[in-house]
Amino acid sequence: MIVCIAEKPSVARDIARIIGATASHDGYMEGNGYQVTWTFGHLCTLKEPGDYTPAWKSWALTQLPMVPQRFGIKLIDDNGIKKQFATIERLMQAADGIVNCGDAGQEGELIQRWVMQKAQAKCPVKRLWISSMTDEAIREGFANLKDQQDYQPLYLAGLSRAIGDWLLGMNATRLYTLKYGQNRQVLSIGRVQTPTLALIVNRQKEIENFKPEPYWVLATVYRDTTFTATKGKFTSKEEGEKAFASIEGKPFTVTKVEKKEGKEQPPQLYDLTSLQVDCNRKYAFSAEMTLNLIQSLYEKKITTYPRVDTQYLSDDIYPKCPQIMNGLYQTKFAGIAPYAEFIKPIGGKPLKKTKRVFDTSKVTDHHAIIPTGVIPQNLTDVERKVFDLVARRFIGVFLPDCKFSTTTVLGEVLGDPKNDLGEPSESIEFKVTGKEILDPGWRVVREVKSGEVKGEKADEESDEKKQDDEERTLPTFVKGESGDHKPTLTEKWTTPPPYYNEASLLRAMETAGKFVEDETLRAAMKENGIGRPSSRASIIETLFKRHYIKRERKRLVATPTGIELIDLIREELLKSCELTGIWEKKLRDIEHQKYDAKQFIDELKQQVAEIVHEVMSDSSNRRITLST
Repeated sequence: MIVCIAEKPSVARDIARIIGATASHDGYMEGNGYQVTWTFGHLCTLKEPGDYTPAWKSWALTQLPMVPQRFGIKLIDDNGIKKQFATIERLMQAADGIVNCGDAGQEGELIQRWVMQKAQAKCPVKRLWISSMTDEAIREGFANLKDQQDYQPLYLAGLSRAIGDWLLGMNATRLYTLKYGQNRQVLSIGRVQTPTLALIVNRQKEIENFKPEPYWVLATVYRDTTFTATKGKFTSKEEGEKAFASIEGKPFTVTKVEKKEGKEQPPQLYDLTSLQVDCNRKYAFSAEMTLNLIQSLYEKKITTYPRVDTQYLSDDIYPKCPQIMNGLYQTKFAGIAPYAEFIKPIGGKPLKKTKRVFDTSKVTDHHAIIPTGVIPQNLTDVERKVFDLVARRFIGVFLPDCKFSTTTVLGEVLGDPKNDLGEPSESIEFKVTGKEILDPGWRVVREVKSGEVKGEKADEESDEKKQDDEERTLPTFVKGESGDHKPTLTEKWTTPPPYYNEASLLRAMETAGKFVEDETLRAAMKENGIGRPSSRASIIETLFKRHYIKRERKRLVATPTGIELIDLIREELLKSCELTGIWEKKLRDIEHQKYDAKQFIDELKQQVAEIVHEVMSDSSNRRITLST
């Protein structure tokens, strides 16, 4: 008998139906030589400190650092989990072979490996590795089962992450709680959560310590068009008024009209982070809510595997794209086919294929998130919003580039004569640019839909306003034309950086604290991001649960406890995004066999020992204020 083990009951039922295991039993399905069972996510966890030695049961500074000789796992203490595990153990002990059908990623690998170890399974193990839950993908996966050994590096990376989090989290949390928490407030410290909290706290301090400074902008309105002085800001009012006075009443002359045509490529496909960013910007969905919704769409077979950090497809997906496009063409919501008009112009012709979309070298385990071609049925309103973004982004990459023309108009006003001979003083130059869309191309799929949430004015300029400014069409100007104009001198104040919201925080986590908008640059920095794409949402939620941060509308604001905690931590390692980003890169390198897992753990043990020593040596009487 072959035992297949999936990550949750709904996935197990789909697999069982495809492979013919149709008889239901308590905790598994059976038939056609297969038994299909399931976990409920994690059934096992690393042992608690007290499981290794009674001395570690109670919290005491004298027992730190706690470094087990050998890490062990145990079942999570829950009756439902114990009952299901007993079923799995019985099936695995009698099995001729096992198929690991866990989610195809680091976490999925770890969940099932731990269950197999705990059940002391001895038979050969194969791995089902699929990127979507469609019937075709499951059949194809079973026809091409991989050897479990091929995924050993993936397991070692997941195991190293879990051990690393245990070593740092268990030791630093006890250390800080005992030393600074007055024994009444648990100070939770984590390898990813603490640098993330530090990002929010540091930004907040930057805003609070910001001293606005005035500056003056000289502009003028000529033919109902506002031109701005090219010399930039005036830092003193006198200087600005002098320039204003020197041009008042003098004619404005157009000195140059330049028209350039350009192209704008479609945005790349979604990875998990960019989808979470867009859902937060457009609909104010939290990162966790977006992850849950895209996971639900994956389990409903409508979109592909969600926990990904690549925006590319492998070349073998290209032949499947016309079929996916056909599924989108037929998709209807409330009797309306929202995508048919976008697909019609490219239907019946070969789809364009570019390196910006199809690049096997940029895909490791899974490709970007795309629709599967299965026609969605019975989606909730919020699921439909997420699906709509994924569908439009997918269609967009096959549409033509957007063509536009940019017009730049320069003008000048000659200043007052500056001497008795009547020679003119320096002229003041003005500039305006306008952008005209000649052919929208892929932009047709980017309509603004009702239900979008605009960013807070103080936090971020709405994307729509930016777009309107960029895309204003100018009247026709001719070089040499001249006429009256109305100058203005406007006082403005420098503004602090915006508070983080979930979208900007996710971007900062992805690039180890550097907020990078440019897609190419961001992709290069992903290697050093903090946290995995799949774990960033839960890290943010953990900070809420610990009352280290709170939401004020869309802003993420650190609480007094969160701020004090970061102030208390002097050990750079615990709160530096760059350092944590380097660890994340090492974990990815373990997965790709470029780094040794043992070396990673040994380095971490050394670092934990140093942190314990430094904190113990602190003779100041610092304490954290108890939060109510």
